[in-house]
Amino acid sequence: MGSKNKLKRFKENATFDNVFQPTREEVVNDTFPLKGKWNKEFFKNDHPLVLELGCGKGEYSVGLANRYPEKNFIGIDIKGARFWRGAKTAVENGMHNVAFLRTQIELIEHCFAEGEVDEIWITFPDPQIKYKRTKHRMTNSEFLQRYKKILKADGVMNLKTDSEFMHGYTLGLLHGEGHEVIYANHNVYKNEGAPEVVTAIQTFYESQYLEQDKAITYIQFRIK
Repeated sequence: MGSKNKLKRFKENATFDNVFQPTREEVVNDTFPLKGKWNKEFFKNDHPLVLELGCGKGEYSVGLANRYPEKNFIGIDIKGARFWRGAKTAVENGMHNVAFLRTQIELIEHCFAEGEVDEIWITFPDPQIKYKRTKHRMTNSEFLQRYKKILKADGVMNLKTDSEFMHGYTLGLLHGEGHEVIYANHNVYKNEGAPEVVTAIQTFYESQYLEQDKAITYIQFRIK
């Protein structure tokens, strides 16, 4: 994407009422006004709050919001030029149950209050295979503890990935740390029994993986 195009998208994001771009200072100093008040101030209802971390173009967040109008969704990514697409689609279709937040996942507990979130989706994250990249792996112990802070006591996590490495690593960690694995499958499109939501929504890249006959894996779990 050219820098001209990026600038255009950043400008347009600033006009969308479903896009929030707090400064790092605001977030770190806990002065971000929507923390603990997403439903009250933005969605204006008390529906369950669901996050998609590393939402990319926002296709999954928009797909979920479309399918589940009785829930509120927030796609989170540091790359605003990417989720511009999802935000624009939501605005054009008059969808009021989906928003986008531009911030780093490392700062997630500064953007949401304790127990504010009902469910979290992590879709096709970078597996960060190299050992020195472990600290950036979105399902490592440190990240799980961040998610636990903002999730309700019975809050649910979902990991959908095309990376067998990420699937195996996460499953091993969950069992090793004694978290509750609700459902795990190493090929959701070939095995029956996966929750409908897992196969009902596909991202652009996911449909490409499927054309290449690449297995899509899925884990649903609770952090203990």
